[in-house]
Amino acid sequence: MQVRGRPVLLFSALAVAALGTGFLVWPLPKVTPPTLPYSTVVVLGAAQYAGRPSPAFQRRLDHALALYRAGGVQTIVVTGGRQPGDPYSEGEVGRDYLARQGIPARALLAETRSRTTIENLRGARSFLPPGTPLTLVTDEAHAPRALALAKALDLTANASPSPLRRQPDWKYLLREKLALVAYRLLGVQGSAHKERAGETPPGPQL
Repeated sequence: MQVRGRPVLLFSALAVAALGTGFLVWPLPKVTPPTLPYSTVVVLGAAQYAGRPSPAFQRRLDHALALYRAGGVQTIVVTGGRQPGDPYSEGEVGRDYLARQGIPARALLAETRSRTTIENLRGARSFLPPGTPLTLVTDEAHAPRALALAKALDLTANASPSPLRRQPDWKYLLREKLALVAYRLLGVQGSAHKERAGETPPGPQL
């Protein structure tokens, strides 16, 4: 006896597979860096290891350093809290790294409590006069979502992305795509809830 439902199930499975494949190969939106950054730069946090920036975090910090050395940048806010039981926060580690590169202490601020991208942005805003325009520094995959969230929070912002490694982690790219879709569908609060639950960490760990 022929089961009539099988062709329908097969078609549905093929459709889901096609949509999934399309989503995987769909490129994240490109963020064009500004010709000149704003005078305040915000470095969005990524992992630190025992008081040292992870490679991904160091790339962001080095990019902010290059912007500062090029002239025009007066303040760098490094954001990011700490994992439970960790004595170091991302904000402190990033600030200290930049200080060792010669940036004066008066130009550096460390936000040390945030755990998500939205909290990074809100925490940075709390340090600054209302309406301060910001240039966000994060990696190329994270920049589209970070910029969208900044605009949703009524921040005047652009983004100057740091490069990813040559072969970025596909899991991280997939998480950023899912997080961007979550923001588009659920808005700021829904995106924040997913990120806080650990589904969309704020940056690559490698």
